[in-house]
Amino acid sequence: MKKLFITGISTDVGKTIASAIITEALEADYWKPIQAGDLDNCDTKKVQRLVSNSKSKFFDNSFALNTPMSPHAAAKIDGLKINLSDISEPKTKNHLVIEGAGGLLVPFNEKQTILDLIQPDYKVIVVSRHYLGSINHTLLTVNLLKEKGFDVSIIYSGDKHETTEDIIQKMTGVKVIGRIAEEPYFDKNVVKEYANQFKVQLNNP
Repeated sequence: MKKLFITGISTDVGKTIASAIITEALEADYWKPIQAGDLDNCDTKKVQRLVSNSKSKFFDNSFALNTPMSPHAAAKIDGLKINLSDISEPKTKNHLVIEGAGGLLVPFNEKQTILDLIQPDYKVIVVSRHYLGSINHTLLTVNLLKEKGFDVSIIYSGDKHETTEDIIQKMTGVKVIGRIAEEPYFDKNVVKEYANQFKVQLNNP
């Protein structure tokens, strides 16, 4: 069974939509270990609303923090300390999609970051979105993951930017699963369409 960790080059680049599409494409289970802020409309609830299949299960966050901040700071406000030992991957016999919080080096305590959540058997999908500085952020993210020995691929989010994507591809050589366009809205039907597009790449080694 596949375990796919979804990270982004920054915050608000489209990780949650990508997670919903991948969850639908594989009829996978979904888990976001750390949620910071927006608890009434958290990412787990968003993904659940966008997934059509009846097979996917949605696991509770290990930590649900009240403030939309870096998890280490949000946890301090809540009077908590997040330890890696307190985050246990849910048991499932299905594929599992794991969504990170922010980028790889977002800290959840004074010594550990989101990168420390990624286990050796996870494949990592990086969501990249074009903006001034995104080449640097994408290369830093992908190259760090490659240095750590992870199997890495990319999903692009937003309008195509050829010069940005060409240089990222030439300098990383990683597989591109596809692109999530700048859609006017996302609902179950739109997510299903993308899931059907991405299935082949997601199922290839």
